[in-house]
Amino acid sequence: MSDTPPELIAPPWSRVEWSIMLAAREIRRSFDEVFSDFDLNLSGAALIALIVEHGPLSQSKLGASLGMGRASAGALVDDLQKRELVQRDEDPADKRVWLVSLTKKGESLATQLEERHSEVREHFPNVIGKEERSQLADVLYRVRDNLREERLKHSKQ
Repeated sequence: MSDTPPELIAPPWSRVEWSIMLAAREIRRSFDEVFSDFDLNLSGAALIALIVEHGPLSQSKLGASLGMGRASAGALVDDLQKRELVQRDEDPADKRVWLVSLTKKGESLATQLEERHSEVREHFPNVIGKEERSQLADVLYRVRDNLREERLKHSKQ
């Protein structure tokens, strides 16, 4: 935690936004560090976790879930595929779509990632409780959805 008073960190009109950005940056750094010995960043670990939770997904669904563009998602999948952690297979329902799934090596890594993530989650109760985390997640989803709607509305004008 910084010794700098909150009033000196950001202009008064953007303290909430600035606090969210600083927290997001620190969360990203922390997770990148946690997963670094697997040679993964948060995006790579999250992509693997999405496939574990939902099964094979299209690259576009993965990108949308991770808040990435198609090119960035494609580069991430390419990297994981070169490392033999994921594979692309034709979608039997639509031959134009490729589904990304885990390889055996990817499944093994996913188990290790979940164990590591569990260790990290143990520290959350030291900061905020389960109910507060749930409330915070709800508020952040609403902020994100509202900002996305406004951005899309203005980009169409």
